[in-house]
Amino acid sequence: MSLSSDIRGRLLRVLLALCLSAVLLAGCGSGGGGPVTLNWYNFPDDSGALASAASSCSKQSGGRYKISYNKLPRTADGQRQQLVRRLAAKDDTVDIIGLDVTWPAEFAEAKWILPWTGSNRAAATRDTLEVPLRTATWKGRLYAVPYNTNTQLLWYRKDLVPTPPETWAEMLLMAGRLAKQGKPHYVEIQGAQYEGLTVWFNSLVESAGGSILNATATAPRLGPPAVRAASIMKTLATSAAADPSLSNQMEDQNRLAMESGSAAFEINYPFVYPSMKANNPKLFEQFRWAPYPAVDKGRPARPTIGGIDLAIGAYTRHSEFAFDAALCLRNRKNQLTAALEGGLPPTLRPLYSDPALVKNYPFASTVLAALENASIRPKTPAYQNVSIAISHTLSPPNGIEPRPDVQKISGQIKDALNSKGLIP
Repeated sequence: MSLSSDIRGRLLRVLLALCLSAVLLAGCGSGGGGPVTLNWYNFPDDSGALASAASSCSKQSGGRYKISYNKLPRTADGQRQQLVRRLAAKDDTVDIIGLDVTWPAEFAEAKWILPWTGSNRAAATRDTLEVPLRTATWKGRLYAVPYNTNTQLLWYRKDLVPTPPETWAEMLLMAGRLAKQGKPHYVEIQGAQYEGLTVWFNSLVESAGGSILNATATAPRLGPPAVRAASIMKTLATSAAADPSLSNQMEDQNRLAMESGSAAFEINYPFVYPSMKANNPKLFEQFRWAPYPAVDKGRPARPTIGGIDLAIGAYTRHSEFAFDAALCLRNRKNQLTAALEGGLPPTLRPLYSDPALVKNYPFASTVLAALENASIRPKTPAYQNVSIAISHTLSPPNGIEPRPDVQKISGQIKDALNSKGLIP
């Protein structure tokens, strides 16, 4: 029995439609001839450096993949919340992730990110600064590659302070003298009840020779160094050096106060340098930098670093491409662009002697020295609870009771480390 010409025509049209659909699907990167789309979730960058890196690496892939830069919320809490929800739901469209340096341990413990092994690990660690690599390591395995880093310096006014202080005690003494002379004398520091307060405390504890957690991150360590740290915070907060708004100040408020001319010192990140240059050119002529103040003379300070680490989502369908793309995103060219355009210090050591960086970062050698001696925040999946325990107990800084507060923090950290599950 033969089919009629009408039926044969309809069948032919159906077959053609199915073929066309298959071609279109292949072109969408579902495994056919078109490039695979890799979704990169990272903080929102206004400088254009991240978008430029995504575009550049897409072209360098030779048609294998295209990187789509997806902007996360502006706040760290919002970023983490979105990532946790996606990964807890085993979202396979999350390929590359920009993680705050406090998150790799949590995400690794939850098995939400893939470890870096073999040639990928070798490429990720080559020429990379050691301390940033520690933020990306959990239980001896590398779970991310440092994309950028950050560290605080001491910024001061040369017209008020010809020679910068080496220690916190010296800085407070200088501030007191300036106050008596009726001159700008505040020490701008992050005193609000948030992550910045935890960073201040951690930097002081580490600079005093201690740590918040023990070596295995199974219990609080604290002890005398933590009491000294809390005492320094209380001394500053109750001295003439304290800005009246200390208990509400974050990094940007510190920047604005320094630019207004009311302060003599500022503990902050390098973004304040180009900001001062643009917003107060006259005062910029007196704006200088120095190493983070030490707790004890002769023992280098250990400021706490920040930054972003790039990780690969555990449920990605394109892990081989994702590892390759992540390495490209943080290569020398893209890190230099991020430093020059976005003000983000690089994690590749050779860049600190690159003429282009040095020209725009006259403080590059000071940043590198700080990174060599830097500390990291307590590395634990329970970091969010640890940070909250510290910032809530030590706020406001002028109300700190060093010994009782350190004991309270110790108890709360024990509870945090023994809790089950991840913070929502």
